[in-house]
Amino acid sequence: MATVKEVAKKAGVSVGTVSNVVTGATPVSPKRRERVLAAIRELGYQPNHIARSLKLRHTQMLGMIVSDITNPFFSHLVRGAEDAALKHNYLLLTFNTDDRIEREKHALAVLRQRRVDGILLVVAPQSGEYSHISETLEMGIPVVCLDRVPPKIRVDSVTVDNVKAARDCVRHLIERGHRKIGIITGSTMLQTARERLEGYKKALAEARIPIRQEFIQEGTFRTSSGYELGKELLSGQDHPSALFCSNGMMALGVLKAIEELGLRCPEEIAVAVFDDLPLAEVVRPHLTSVAQPAYLVGYKGAELLVQRIASGKGKTPARLLLPTELKIRESTIGDKVRDSHAKA
Repeated sequence: MATVKEVAKKAGVSVGTVSNVVTGATPVSPKRRERVLAAIRELGYQPNHIARSLKLRHTQMLGMIVSDITNPFFSHLVRGAEDAALKHNYLLLTFNTDDRIEREKHALAVLRQRRVDGILLVVAPQSGEYSHISETLEMGIPVVCLDRVPPKIRVDSVTVDNVKAARDCVRHLIERGHRKIGIITGSTMLQTARERLEGYKKALAEARIPIRQEFIQEGTFRTSSGYELGKELLSGQDHPSALFCSNGMMALGVLKAIEELGLRCPEEIAVAVFDDLPLAEVVRPHLTSVAQPAYLVGYKGAELLVQRIASGKGKTPARLLLPTELKIRESTIGDKVRDSHAKA
């Protein structure tokens, strides 16, 4: 097996230059870089990453823990993080928790044992016990939380303004003439669900529309809960004329419920959703959606994590807030609602 000295001799450069090409730690001129890469290919050189990680106390590996990899939002999140990680010569190890806190704790423990350099985390719903995250930070492993920020813990994060985005979306429904507006939230143990519910309530309060508790249903951010709660909300005679779904997966369940109940969207029930699923412009009617920059949340999160690894522990957590976009489509833009059944 070829050694780094043999590669350096073949390429006519120093051992340090070969190391810089392999690690990306220091820029190397394109001409020298190509000579080194050609020598590596010709000699079949394989860098000893294990020995290097022990020496430098870096493994060039990042961990990523998401709540539901089947949700397209989190798939885009992972893709963005992976692209940023590769750009900085890091390998990304991904875990899925299914929103189960015990799996989150296990994944963090495994990543600590694997000596990853940093962790991207989408927290699972829980009652407020975050010692497993604090323990990770105390071990000197930086953590960046994506989409969901655990309360009472100092940690870097990349999120969107959930309150404003939800308020703007519900305002749109109000502008279409709706007064009986329901919401299906995710678990209110999650900050994202609470903030989107807050935005819903703010929009109603600003329009002086009474908040009806029976129109507020707490789901699980899963398709099945959207279906079950959507059917429950829309089966009665005094049902909402519009529904705001707190994520895209639940909106798919709501659409199934609407179809089974024989209702027409948006004529009898308008639907708006917090998430712009790939299917939003494919299903009919096309869904009015709050588009989140999922890819960018993942990408910016990984970039922030790499910066934190390089600079060490900071005094103040970085909080990046990315913009959203309200995309108005067919599911809410039928004729304005004027008849009495839509009024509170």
